[in-house]
This record gives sequence, structure tokens and C-alpha cells, in this order.
Amino acid sequence: MRILFIGDLVGRSGRSVVLERLPGLIADWKLDFVAVNGENAAGGFGITEAIYQDLLDAGADAITLGNHAWDQREALVFIERAPRLIRPLNFPPGTPGRGAAMVEAKNGARVLVMNPMGRIFMDPLDDPFAAVDRELTACALRSGADAIVIDVHAEATSEKQAMGYFADGRVSLVVGTHTHAPTADHRILPRGTAFVSDVGMTGDYESVIGMNREEPLTRFLRKIPQGKFEASMGPATLCGLAVETDDTTGLASRVGAVRLGGRLEEARPAFWG
Repeated sequence: MRILFIGDLVGRSGRSVVLERLPGLIADWKLDFVAVNGENAAGGFGITEAIYQDLLDAGADAITLGNHAWDQREALVFIERAPRLIRPLNFPPGTPGRGAAMVEAKNGARVLVMNPMGRIFMDPLDDPFAAVDRELTACALRSGADAIVIDVHAEATSEKQAMGYFADGRVSLVVGTHTHAPTADHRILPRGTAFVSDVGMTGDYESVIGMNREEPLTRFLRKIPQGKFEASMGPATLCGLAVETDDTTGLASRVGAVRLGGRLEEARPAFWG
């Protein structure tokens, strides 16, 4: 199976590059499954139902979230009728929506997607490792799903790497999101799970993590807010992780970085041409 995970969309710039390029990537790379982190898609803060539908129409199969899941209040309502929108797995019981979902891929395969959120330097949620273990116990790779994708939305690299090894051999890929800066450590772990500490954002990199530079700089230099954070509108780089899995085991056989457009050096998976 050919899987593409696209990192945190930030604002209109990030949305535009995905809507423009994803249909072509699906055709050219013969993608079976596409997941997108959309928690910053609406002006940098949350997601709306219209954006959710636009991403599905462009070819996304699942959309994950994170700590900005509810910044657009409508998400608390429409998530109940959005089966491919996945909020953090370890939110408290009773939180609207779902933290894991079984999604049908373009080739008919069963793909389990889950979205644990880290606790280091973030909200003190339920244990993400225990939450992931419960899901994997209930739905194992191959017997319950043809592929399993984990988007671990966390601040600390150590916590994301620990999740990678915790799930190694039990899932197809573990992709770190949240810090908006792509790391160069993509690889296949010893037991066959593809991993990257942070896939990076899909947004304008002439910014401070996707926001116009002036306001973050002012707050760092003077410790005085001058206005609100606004998503930067320059040309975006589409950042992602390309993974090919073995149909027999569901584990990763090849992995490569994706960086297209914008300011970053381009990267494409050589094994897909």
C-alpha cells in the first residue's frame, strides 16, 4: 500500500498548496491512502466543516487534529457527522468525536488512524501510551486492519520517539506533528514501523511556525503582545512522509521525505519516481 501523510496545514497558504497539488500526487504516485493533519487549517487555528470537506474532495482520506482541535467552535458539533475527522485519542471521556477511526482506503484496504497527543510541555491529558495500547489490543495489524497510522501530536521529540518504539512492529507508521519544523530522522524502526519525529508543516516557511513574523518577534523581544497571531500567506511548502507497506505484514518497506514548493529544498520519494 502507498501512504502519504501530510503535515500540519497552516492557514490559506497551506490549504491552497494541498488542494492544488494533492489530486496530481494521488494520480502520479498511485497513492492508496492520504492522511492530513488539519488542526491549523482555518487561519492557523482549528478547522471548519467547509475546509474538512474541501480536503476530502481533494483526495484526503483522513484528517487528524491536535491541541487546536476546538479553536473553531463549530468543530465541536460537526465532528459528530465527520467520520474521517480524528481528534486526540486521549482527550477525556465524553469529548465529542473520535480519537481513532477505521477508514477505507482508495484500494479498499482497512486503515486504522489514531491521534494520541503528548503530555510533555502540553495539557496533562490521559496517558497516550495506554490509549494507543488499548486501540492496538482491540484492533491488531493484519487481523484487524491492513495498515495502522499514528499521528502523535506532541511538543517533545523524546515523547514522539518513545511512541515510535512503543508501537514498533505493531503499526505501519508513527508520524510526529505539532512543532512545524521537519526533522531529518525518517527511517524504518527495527521491527518494521516507519517513523519521523516531526513531518513539518505545510505552510509558508518565511514565518515563525507558520505565523506572520512580526507579532512573535515583538512578543519575544518586548514581552508585550501587539496584536493577534495571523497565518503567513506566502508560498507554502507541502511537507509529508511517503510510506510503502508490505501487503503481507502491513509493515513499512520503504519511507521517504516529501517537500514540495515554497522555500525548503525539494524532496521526493525516489522509489515512486
